[in-house]
Amino acid sequence: MAAFRDIEEVSQGLLSLLGANRAKAQQRRLLGRHEQVVERLLETQDGAEQQLREIVTMEKEVAQCLLNAKEQVHQGGVELQQLEAGLQEAGEEDAHLKASLLQLTRELEELKEIEADLERQEKEVDEDTTVTIPSAVYVAQLYHQISKIEWDYECEPGMIKGRGMFECHGVPGLC
Repeated sequence: MAAFRDIEEVSQGLLSLLGANRAKAQQRRLLGRHEQVVERLLETQDGAEQQLREIVTMEKEVAQCLLNAKEQVHQGGVELQQLEAGLQEAGEEDAHLKASLLQLTRELEELKEIEADLERQEKEVDEDTTVTIPSAVYVAQLYHQISKIEWDYECEPGMIKGRGMFECHGVPGLC
């Protein structure tokens, strides 16, 4: 704006020079001043063009940053959706695993009950076997006294081995 005022001032000076018909010195001075104003105007114009180019460059950079930010927001949204889907899948898998764990826990409890029952039955069988073995020893001793057979008590449980000589006392089929 100051440049236009200077141009207007120079123009009015030129008009007054022509109207007053003054000396050439004043005309040269005004022409010099006019040249300075034109140079200043051109410099200002160059500066304004440079600033305009810088502003355009900055606007492009800001626009690119904005586009990059929008792309990052979009990618973040996609990642968020993927994470939410993964979380949902993990929740479903967790529920399935909890159900499986509950089922396995029930089966384990049933197996523990069966094991306890088997141990109880095994104790009962051991008690029955313990009662049976003494009677087997008694029977073996009785047979020894009757038949004179020497019994091998160190054989496997439930088995009785023996050897001996049978005397025939006139019993048919023994000799």
